[in-house]
Amino acid sequence: MNNQRHRTYWRDNTTLIRNLLLVWALVSIVLSILLVQPLNGVRFFGVPLGFWMAQQGSILVFVVLIFVYARQMDKLDRKHNLKR
Repeated sequence: MNNQRHRTYWRDNTTLIRNLLLVWALVSIVLSILLVQPLNGVRFFGVPLGFWMAQQGSILVFVVLIFVYARQMDKLDRKHNLKR
């Protein structure tokens, strides 16, 4: 792999990681901590949404992000001809 292709691959990789970390931060910090009181006015499966996001939602989003990362990295590897 030449130097330019290597830099392009890692730029795409770090962009993906940055975007997924932004989603994770939005869900775990903003929705689960900062906006918990307004979200508690909404019921979700019989419990306040803010409480649910802090206890269950942020964990589920994190697990989904792991699968999204794996799938997107597979596509990125194929795009850069790194998949064997």
